[in-house]
Amino acid sequence: MENLIFPPEFLWGVSTSAFQIEGAPREGGRGPSIWDEFGTVRAGDATDHYHRYREDVALMAELGIGAYRMSFGWPRIQPDGTGEPNQAGLDFYDRLLDEVCAAGIAPVGTVYHWDTPVALEEAGGWLARDTASRFAEYAAILGARFADRVKMWIPLNEPMVTTVFGYAIGEYAPGKSLLLDALPTAHYQHLAHGLATQALRAAGARSVGTANHHSPIWSASDDEADRVAAGRLDALLNGLFADPVLAGRYPEELVAYLPANCADDLPTIAQPLDFYGVNYYEPQCAAAPGEGNPLPFELRAVEGFPRTTNDSPIVPDGLRELLVDFQARYDLPPVYITENGCSFDGVHDPERIDYLERHLLALRAAMDSGVDVRGYFVWSLLDNFEWSRGYAPRFGLVHVDYATQRRTPKDSFAWYRKLVSHD
Repeated sequence: MENLIFPPEFLWGVSTSAFQIEGAPREGGRGPSIWDEFGTVRAGDATDHYHRYREDVALMAELGIGAYRMSFGWPRIQPDGTGEPNQAGLDFYDRLLDEVCAAGIAPVGTVYHWDTPVALEEAGGWLARDTASRFAEYAAILGARFADRVKMWIPLNEPMVTTVFGYAIGEYAPGKSLLLDALPTAHYQHLAHGLATQALRAAGARSVGTANHHSPIWSASDDEADRVAAGRLDALLNGLFADPVLAGRYPEELVAYLPANCADDLPTIAQPLDFYGVNYYEPQCAAAPGEGNPLPFELRAVEGFPRTTNDSPIVPDGLRELLVDFQARYDLPPVYITENGCSFDGVHDPERIDYLERHLLALRAAMDSGVDVRGYFVWSLLDNFEWSRGYAPRFGLVHVDYATQRRTPKDSFAWYRKLVSHD
């Protein structure tokens, strides 16, 4: 830990999302989300944060973090995604934010973390331009109520995942398999981001950024066809989601898949950002597509690295590689690592400690190369519902016994507490 030297003002935090931890899907006037009706494993009462938030905030205070990244559940605020807000939902987040602030922790609010209200999805979801307008109205509600306490705002979490996993390959809700025909959802999410940024600032938000999922893209070989395929995957996973908000453009090779006249929305999308959030987990590898592949690349496994229980390769230096590459590509605002973490079992979790330490060393190396990184958020505070994987992966610094809801801090919790306390 002696090599993990960060500036005194560096912001240490943890991240969660509403759907993954709150539970209480039928309480307090909450409406159904697309994830309530998707897949064979349902979140149900998840980690029951809705009822146990005071206990969870006390754990954060014990951890000694400076910030807590949380999300607001859209169906809890607007059960159908439109209209007047649900007062009980607003009241819950009032209580939660007050508790967080009273603990001396700065709230970081994610407006949307994939829990689209069912009625809005049935009206077109992210394939419909109107959803961006509805989202801006929702963001305005949150800003008016909570801007006095939320330190930093993130309109959308990982729009790439919504587009690729939700609409292109169907692994996540809403479960559509449209392949490249899913790309209009990227544009309408970007438009929602721009409109929500304007709405939040109009309501008094002091700091607005984003949280994008990014990966360094590796070519399967030095063969020219593989290198071209890697460039195409990079355009899809990185450029499509960073270029519009950071540079006011789309990757040229993807414009044909986007809505007509999408360039007209770029001034709205490219709102100046107060920070850029990066969620990093692993690199991706691409090769030239085989015969019959409708995509312009073929994914290959990243081999030669240890793996988590979620079968993700552990490549700490990929974080440094990604950040240095982005520094060269863009005029970056201050950067925060808004998610980074791993799945390992057990309360005694030396593998997680090693993972975090090595990623933070890579982050320190990126900072030494000139990347202006201001903070780091571990995913996640608590074991929780991990989307299509259900409850099997355990990403938390705190173990949750799902049968009893008992919370037990892991060894990694104590390690992170020591790090952020500078002891």
